[in-house]
Amino acid sequence: MFSFFKKKKIVSHLKLSGVIGNAGKFKQGIDFAGQEELIKKAFSLKKAACVAISINSPGGSPVQSHLIYSFIRQQAKKHKKKVIVFAEDVAASGGYLISCAGDEIYANSSSIIGSIGVIYSSFGFTELIKKIGVQRRVHTAGKNKSTLDPFLEEKNEDIERLKNIQLDLHKDFIDIVEKSRGPKLNKSEVELFSGEFWSGSKAKSLGLIDGIGNAHEILKEKFGEDVTIKKFEKSKGWLSQKLSTSSNQVDQIASILDERSIWQRYGF
Repeated sequence: MFSFFKKKKIVSHLKLSGVIGNAGKFKQGIDFAGQEELIKKAFSLKKAACVAISINSPGGSPVQSHLIYSFIRQQAKKHKKKVIVFAEDVAASGGYLISCAGDEIYANSSSIIGSIGVIYSSFGFTELIKKIGVQRRVHTAGKNKSTLDPFLEEKNEDIERLKNIQLDLHKDFIDIVEKSRGPKLNKSEVELFSGEFWSGSKAKSLGLIDGIGNAHEILKEKFGEDVTIKKFEKSKGWLSQKLSTSSNQVDQIASILDERSIWQRYGF
């Protein structure tokens, strides 16, 4: 017996937005604990033809980025589902690392893509505290416990130790990109792993993404005009909203400024 009704394709659509690791009572970022169940649910939708992930993140914690990336790949293998990633405004640093969990990556022509590197930033206040007559007193058990204290003079051995850690993290990042993108990468034109970032159009020519387009148009193109998109996104509950409006405003402002400083590296 022939069916007169063509079944609609279903796609799970997961959205990840914010600074990675910047999650908590006042922070609306991305961390593994906050996304684990949503990722599971997105992949557990048995009828889903694939799992689409929209990401909008300037990066953040390398550990949380790795945890989310690895978990997405584990779930994809377990449920035998293809992953398609869509970069929005920014998929940079840890945001791009998570994007590498996709079998395919798409972006807008004006998206910011890349920043494959590791950064540490701080301030030095040694001259300031001398000027205002403040004495810095630090007592440690373990000679390296005060490494990179902003109120003490920098030591060459501390900088060298930090650099070695950064090189290890950078290598891990490069390995993930090369594993994900493989022969698609165009290494002849620029140094891909210098920490530089590019527009979506340029990222396509470099092989960092597969194409230009948004989730709505690409999913319809791949699965038909009548594709059903099942959204999975972390919502802000009533209690969380109540806490954020009634708690310490200084903490909220500090959180906002911290997040803004990360976004503004990429002009946002």
